[in-house]
Amino acid sequence: MNLRLQKFSYRFAEQVLNSKLDIKQEIENILTDPSINIPSLSRPEFNRVLRDSFVGKGWEDQPRVFEELGDPSAKMDFLKDRVGIEVGFGHGSFIGIDLLKFQVASYSGLDRIDLGVYIVTTLSFQKQMRQKYSQNWEGSLTYEKIVKYLPHFKSAIQVPIYVIGIDL
Repeated sequence: MNLRLQKFSYRFAEQVLNSKLDIKQEIENILTDPSINIPSLSRPEFNRVLRDSFVGKGWEDQPRVFEELGDPSAKMDFLKDRVGIEVGFGHGSFIGIDLLKFQVASYSGLDRIDLGVYIVTTLSFQKQMRQKYSQNWEGSLTYEKIVKYLPHFKSAIQVPIYVIGIDL
């Protein structure tokens, strides 16, 4: 069984990402790597697997969102070629914070990204992980929630965001 991807393009994010096709393919190849051991994918383990893969491909790990040095929580997960990535395996309540990271990194004095890629799991993935492999993903943010809520943030979030839902 391999991982599959569901995709949602907010503010023409897919078109922007297609202009960086090598980056898009690299992201998708990392997420669907057949060597990923699906039964072992607890949230911390999946984060570790993705961190190792993205950093191994030259992505900057934990780039700052703000120029000030004192705030360790204001970081994206990865950055490369003006594409910021946030992996949203945490609680569903983090949606607003994660989306604002993209907005700030795009429109603040940093001007570091042209688009954000938000990587989450689908509701189906979470249910199957619990039922088949006894991995607890309960309470995690879902692809379905982001697709439902993101258009309501249109006045606050102007940066294009490409949402990828990891599914089984």
